[in-house]
Amino acid sequence: MKPFTTLTGTAAPLLRANIDTDLLIPKQFLKTIVRTGLGRHLFFELRYDDQGRERPDFILNRPNFRQAVILLGGPNFGCGSSREHAPWALLDFGIRCVIAPSFADIFYNNCFSNGILPITLPMAAVEDLATEGLLTVDLPAQTVSGGGRSYRFELEPARKTTLVEGLDAIGVSLASLPAIEAYEAKRAQATPWL
Repeated sequence: MKPFTTLTGTAAPLLRANIDTDLLIPKQFLKTIVRTGLGRHLFFELRYDDQGRERPDFILNRPNFRQAVILLGGPNFGCGSSREHAPWALLDFGIRCVIAPSFADIFYNNCFSNGILPITLPMAAVEDLATEGLLTVDLPAQTVSGGGRSYRFELEPARKTTLVEGLDAIGVSLASLPAIEAYEAKRAQATPWL
């Protein structure tokens, strides 16, 4: 995974409540197990009309938000079915951070597994940040700032470490490889019949 330390970029406000995983990436695009190419299907039903043409009024189709790296959402972001394709689509589009008042648990966990930082802030703070086009997310300092305002967010230390160091679950395990190998060697001596 790509390490996440400081991110400065365009923040797209989509302050709807209950943005579910089917809205993020509809079921017809879940046939793949590769993580690339899903960004074009992100928010498919909101971004495109029935003929496949872009809806110019949708936030991510507007010229000033096409390169958004931060998404501002409403409460219960990522609810619905458990699909890892949702963070894959966000990441493939270019979104590295989602800021919302609350997240569905599975989506929240899937974000960390895929290098996306989900930040929980009160709705008033999210609405305040939505008035700014450019935000800076500083993960080591645990702050989001823009327009002269700054908000601190809380994050579990282990999750922070994995993002800052760019470690997925396999990377976390490999960081303990010497201890694992030592244990396996000791166990092989104690129980050679296994």
